[in-house]
Amino acid sequence: MNAIDPMPPEDIRRRAEALGPWFHNIELKGGIWTAPNHFLGNYPAIKWQQFADAIPQDLTGKSVLDIGCNGGFYSMEMKKRGAERVLGIDFDETYLAQARFAAQTMGHDIEFRQLSVYDLGQLGERFDIVLFMGVLYHLRHPLLALDLIHEHVAKDLLVFQSMQRGSTEVMPVEENYTFWQTDHFDDPRYPKMHFIEHRYADDPTNWWAPNSACVEAMLRSAGFEIVRHPETEVYICRRVDAPPGAGAVYPAKGRTA
Repeated sequence: MNAIDPMPPEDIRRRAEALGPWFHNIELKGGIWTAPNHFLGNYPAIKWQQFADAIPQDLTGKSVLDIGCNGGFYSMEMKKRGAERVLGIDFDETYLAQARFAAQTMGHDIEFRQLSVYDLGQLGERFDIVLFMGVLYHLRHPLLALDLIHEHVAKDLLVFQSMQRGSTEVMPVEENYTFWQTDHFDDPRYPKMHFIEHRYADDPTNWWAPNSACVEAMLRSAGFEIVRHPETEVYICRRVDAPPGAGAVYPAKGRTA
């Protein structure tokens, strides 16, 4: 077998199994699936089908940043639409190894880099489309992450998705409330972020579970205008000027004795 020969299906299957377990169920060459017994079914393809039409079909000449790229499913979908540059970042090197293998197997030229959402300023560039899918609720500092995306990498569109719990209804919120007004806090439609101290779904990285109103309020607070809501958990946003008081913070690094 020379350098241009494709990898035989049995080798693809063996390598995919060695890189497992996978969270992204991706169909590789030869009809091999990376997570055929996924507890959510054919995920994330079933999620993608619900909002794929909300993203431009032709991304020729566009740049895309996939934050929390996991196994690379969304990065590859962006490349399929002709994106000129796709960069996938993730904190977990295991996911990045999966993503690199999947992209290579499928013949996609995608760059993957180990980087935290909190270190986006290191990139030094803005992207036409930023994907921020399934990451917010895994972060101890979720609003900071949105502020950093706005401040450093978002040029135009943000595609956002988060697990949500609680009410899906959104109530009108007043511009201000007096100190003695408290009833709105008890309304399930008011923006709420449920804190998970221990575990949820056996995952120690699940820290937050916002309701719909909270997600929308956080996006607006960070400077993202919601232009479409094609799926229950998915929002297509456009970067606008951040409101007064918004912005990332940069605490000095280091630990005290």
